[in-house]
Amino acid sequence: MGFGFIGAGAIAHFHARAVAESNGGRVVGVVSRRRGSAEQFAREHHIDFAGDDVHALLRQPGVDAVCITTPSALHLEPALAAIRAGKHLMIEKPIDSTVEGTDHILDEADKAGVRVGSIFQARFGDAARQVKAAVDAGRFGRMVLASCYVKWYRAGDYYTGWKGRISEDGGGAVINQAIHGVDLLQWFAGMPVEVFAWTTRRVHTRIESEDTSVAALRFASGALGTIEATTATWPGFSRRIEICGEKGAAVMEDDDIVRWEFRDERPEDASIRATRESGAMGSGAAAPMAIKFEGHLRQVQDFIDGIRENRPFFIEGREARKAVALVRAIYDSAETGMPVRPDGV
Repeated sequence: MGFGFIGAGAIAHFHARAVAESNGGRVVGVVSRRRGSAEQFAREHHIDFAGDDVHALLRQPGVDAVCITTPSALHLEPALAAIRAGKHLMIEKPIDSTVEGTDHILDEADKAGVRVGSIFQARFGDAARQVKAAVDAGRFGRMVLASCYVKWYRAGDYYTGWKGRISEDGGGAVINQAIHGVDLLQWFAGMPVEVFAWTTRRVHTRIESEDTSVAALRFASGALGTIEATTATWPGFSRRIEICGEKGAAVMEDDDIVRWEFRDERPEDASIRATRESGAMGSGAAAPMAIKFEGHLRQVQDFIDGIRENRPFFIEGREARKAVALVRAIYDSAETGMPVRPDGV
């Protein structure tokens, strides 16, 4: 399966390495707003076609799917162009920075008969799947608290170019850094039915978007929770997700389970507590390039296999929409000073 790339920034290299290492994928070409970036990308990944014309890429022989790795608020137009050309889409999170843009992409893809995936590689970790399985099996009993903490550090010089600019980034710490934790939280606990949030700029005061946010959540079950997100806390801490119920609790730090306790112990629990995977997946707590491409590889492989086998992806586009809806609810509440019900709930 041939992949074309729209966008040649840092995250595009993770996608390209995942495609190259996958069973059945190859990188065909790349375009970027900065032609020089595309040419450098092409040299590094040993491909022939590089330029700044999206439509030229889409006409290239052998392009079956497109990875969109532009800034978050610039996904819509290249996605629609790829859909019109009949290409499947793997879009770096989020699908779009707005619910409306996300729905437009998904609706047009349905009409064209092409498939849409969006990178939420944290769901492909063993620990995340084990927490999800325990929730689905009812091991926590009645959910009490479900919370996510993404207390990361970015130096001031991180915010150059499009980063932190609303028109291109779509937001700040919530949509860019915390969205993987946001996605995991709603996957585990369900979508909150009510969100009340605050955002602020505590350290990175020259950017347009927030560097810090706190949201209070109420779930349909009656459980409560919080989401904390920041890029302003030195030295940066592991992403932490806590799921707490009447019969048990689990805590994930990055891609490792660090607490796993249930009233009713099962034989597999000891091995779950002993397993560590963050070494394979990496952590972006203090540096965005510290993540590894293993998670992308797992998701790209699922994307290729899903298309070839005509089966659902592990994360379909409609499923990836949920994180966008929750992020936008946080932003809408912070802007209006009122509680917000996420779109689609």
